Amino acid sequence: MSLFDNTKILVTGGTGFIGSNLLAALLQTGAQLRSTIHNTPAVIDDPRIEYIHADLTNADDCERCCKDMDIVVHCAAVTSGAAEIEHKPLIHLTPNVIMNTQLMEAAHYSGVSQFVFISSNIVYPLTDHAVVEEEAVGDFFEKYFIVGWMKMFAEKMCEMYATKIKNPMSTLVLRPANLYGPMDDFEWETSHVLPALIRKIVERMDPVPVWGDGKDIKDFVYIDDFIEGMLLATKQQKANEAPGAFDVFNLSSGEGYCLRDLIDIIIEEDGYDGAEVAYDSTKPTMIPKRIVNSDKAANILGWKPKTDIRTGLAKTIEWYRSQL
Repeated sequence: MSLFDNTKILVTGGTGFIGSNLLAALLQTGAQLRSTIHNTPAVIDDPRIEYIHADLTNADDCERCCKDMDIVVHCAAVTSGAAEIEHKPLIHLTPNVIMNTQLMEAAHYSGVSQFVFISSNIVYPLTDHAVVEEEAVGDFFEKYFIVGWMKMFAEKMCEMYATKIKNPMSTLVLRPANLYGPMDDFEWETSHVLPALIRKIVERMDPVPVWGDGKDIKDFVYIDDFIEGMLLATKQQKANEAPGAFDVFNLSSGEGYCLRDLIDIIIEEDGYDGAEVAYDSTKPTMIPKRIVNSDKAANILGWKPKTDIRTGLAKTIEWYRSQL
């Protein structure tokens, strides 16, 4: 990753799951790092990272963070679990739209050459097959209608800044499969399905409560593999050095994993002998089947995930236990 030597990179959301793992990887590249902090303290404690306390819904804070930067990687977002999306569908709309809009404007105003946006696989319609990049056409799973349009609008803004203005800023959109791994969010109110299951099993809930019937099929990719793909995509676009580049990549395993099978793996890996699982179909669930095709990343970037699901889950369990 010598291409990043002395490159000034801003990572927003440096205390979050993606941001903290990205900072850990970028420390190995020779980049000059800056990262934003909002309500939680830094996870990666290293003097080579300049941390800035900022509210990214504030335009002045966005400009202050983007000043003198070469690349902005936007990992900050208001997120939540299935229950909050079910009962508060607008929770992701206003703060994320304001944050995405003002940060992109500040990056362009500051002369940033490349803006990387972390999108989501919820921008795709409900399908039985593995979705490809071109299938994001504004047809969303109903429960994700609001957050799907929020993400899609940010993606369209990336396209505008790269291709629809006279002084363009290169932009990169990444759509990961469901991410998991160390430094994930394990809080009950905001965690996603795998960290929630890992916490329930590690803490020996009896029985282990599971929302839904456990028959959902999901595509999971380990965080280290995703970060590698992100850096490869960023490096590939940066090496092109042509202003106004716009790219979209899925980063996924391309495999469909049934939650019931993953629960069995977590129970086995953590040695919870005799564990009983209680499925509750009255609780809110989301997309029943989602598999993401990452052939484009394989063909253009030479990227494929390296971590199999059992190894990734074992590493995640080990990390969570180390934090207890």
